[in-house]
Amino acid sequence: VQLVESGGGLVQPGGSLRLSCAASGFTFGSFDMSWVRQAPGKGPEWVSGISTDGGNTKYRTSVKGRFTISRDNAKITVFLQMNSLKPEDTAVYYCNAVRRSGALVIFDYWGQGTQVTVSS
Repeated sequence: VQLVESGGGLVQPGGSLRLSCAASGFTFGSFDMSWVRQAPGKGPEWVSGISTDGGNTKYRTSVKGRFTISRDNAKITVFLQMNSLKPEDTAVYYCNAVRRSGALVIFDYWGQGTQVTVSS
């Protein structure tokens, strides 16, 4: 099983980045996908999630209207388009894949993370 994030980097406030997470080794279309970030000295923070078929998306309040999550099940990749970036968006961004059976999490996979730094 692998989740490989890419697309991070240094960007000025107000700029944009598009993160990608390429999956392999599991049935991607059966997993809900999320992005989780962790800023220096802080705990992990859920950012956004998307359902197996892409029909349902959710965002934390602070990124609503600025970030867009999407997935391409044919290319087994999930994306996070980040616009109007702010310094407080600086963090390592992790891709997370979860398969549930009802309320029970039966598989939970994580990528290695990609650094996003928003600074002038």
